[in-house]
Amino acid sequence: MSDKPVETHVPNFIPIVAGGVSGVLTRFICQPLDVIKIRFQLQVEPISKRSMGSKYQSMSQALPLIIKEEGVKAFWKGHVPAQMLSLTYGVIQFGVYESMVQKSREIPQFADKKGKVEFVCGFIAGCTATILSFPLDIVRTRLVVQGNEKVYVSTMNGLKTIVKEEGFRGWWKGLTPTLLQIGPLSGLQFAIFHFLKRKLNDVEWLGDKGSLTVSGTMVAGSVSGFTAKIITYPMDLSRKRLQLQGFQRARIGFGKNFLCSSLTTCLSETVKEEKLLGLFKGLMPSLLKASIVNALIFTFYEKTHSILCDLYEIPK
Repeated sequence: MSDKPVETHVPNFIPIVAGGVSGVLTRFICQPLDVIKIRFQLQVEPISKRSMGSKYQSMSQALPLIIKEEGVKAFWKGHVPAQMLSLTYGVIQFGVYESMVQKSREIPQFADKKGKVEFVCGFIAGCTATILSFPLDIVRTRLVVQGNEKVYVSTMNGLKTIVKEEGFRGWWKGLTPTLLQIGPLSGLQFAIFHFLKRKLNDVEWLGDKGSLTVSGTMVAGSVSGFTAKIITYPMDLSRKRLQLQGFQRARIGFGKNFLCSSLTTCLSETVKEEKLLGLFKGLMPSLLKASIVNALIFTFYEKTHSILCDLYEIPK
């Protein structure tokens, strides 16, 4: 008889359901941080208390200002397309990732290359989910940045208006920098998370009988999100600025509009007008969001996955 351990095959619907649940719950909790991050990314003026001409000067100043001008509901602007985006993205990303990882286990050459396999599978899963959910990301971004003077009144209205005014290509503005960011970001998140998952199993308060506790999962998810976001952040800023092109009329009262036509012009114009640090505008709320979001996404995913496996009596 062979001593080779038998790999457990998890039905495809389990990572799909767990990914969807994880995305929806995390989005609802973290939407306010996303609103602030996007507002910061799209502001040309410095994010500084010393800059009197800047609408947003810091997180502590931006929070009460948004509430005063737009109400608490402003922190959930674009929440409907954001939830649709999170559900679609979570289902596809985790579904594709787990399917590819399980397939890779059938290839002997990949047995001792877990980190590389996890990065590649995460890279492809992130790109696939991004391409299929991108129009919702465009509408979500534009709903977040418009003021009290509404240009789009709903998700469907936004999608239809984009096609009418910009053609179907408008649904894919900023796709190139998004894929350049999301591919490495997703690959790094999965690779770092699973690396830490293996390493933290033996830490007393983080691991429990070969698996991570909730605290351990939160730590691994938070570190993976924080690290991956720093590395890929300029691409994230560029995609948001490209997504806004053609929609500048909605930012009246938010300061100077940023104009660009491609990834290279976006990066070069940002550095030219706002210096090198301009590429990292909104980094602090983004890192805070990335740490919290990743911690929650992986925790909700792992717990939902575990509950479903127990429910269907599937060994984990």
